[in-house]
Amino acid sequence: MYRQGDVLIVPIEESAVPAHATAAGAPEEPRDARGRLVLALGEVTGHAHAVLGPGRLVREAGPFGPMLLHLPDGGRVVHEEHAAIPLPKGWYRVVRQREYVPGSVRVVAD
Repeated sequence: MYRQGDVLIVPIEESAVPAHATAAGAPEEPRDARGRLVLALGEVTGHAHAVLGPGRLVREAGPFGPMLLHLPDGGRVVHEEHAAIPLPKGWYRVVRQREYVPGSVRVVAD
């Protein structure tokens, strides 16, 4: 398991990857203007938890739906205020930290 700020990255076995994530035409998150796969964007600072390297990011359904990250050759998670984290090749579930506020649950704002 890996954590960078409010982003948790959990390795998963390929056999546990949902079929929709590997299907042809699966909806992938686009890369940003710098060519990164953005896992979380800081609403205040504009800083991003992002992955460098080849791969793809598939968002699962739901308001807090985790994302599935596939890194066929490995990659690095980078952020302007944290040390880079190398990730071995494989599949990962990316989960954003959530918090309770009276009356609702929301994704933590950075």
